[in-house]
Amino acid sequence: MARLEIEHIIPRSLGGSDNEENLWLSCGLCNRYKGSQSTGKDPLTKEEVSLFNPRTLSWWEHFSWSADSTRIIGLTAAGRATVEALNLNNEIAVEVRRNWTLAGWHPPSRA
Repeated sequence: MARLEIEHIIPRSLGGSDNEENLWLSCGLCNRYKGSQSTGKDPLTKEEVSLFNPRTLSWWEHFSWSADSTRIIGLTAAGRATVEALNLNNEIAVEVRRNWTLAGWHPPSRA
């Protein structure tokens, strides 16, 4: 069973604090992909933008699910940059989501 890790939204190496408002739970793989990044390049516009902040932004405004619910689609510059920077559609994540979908556990509701 995979454990969630505490992620710093703004990494400590970039001046982020250990205060609760800068912490979020993340899967280990996503946390390692993120590393010390706080910005990423939007693959559509090529602009450098802030990555998605789960404390202040709505997931549903920045992301959606593919038709088969296995891939995360970025809807905004921040969403697209985050999908790329955190490699959210890596082979392992897509396979896990496929199995969760088959089990009826995925995708999550908008509630």
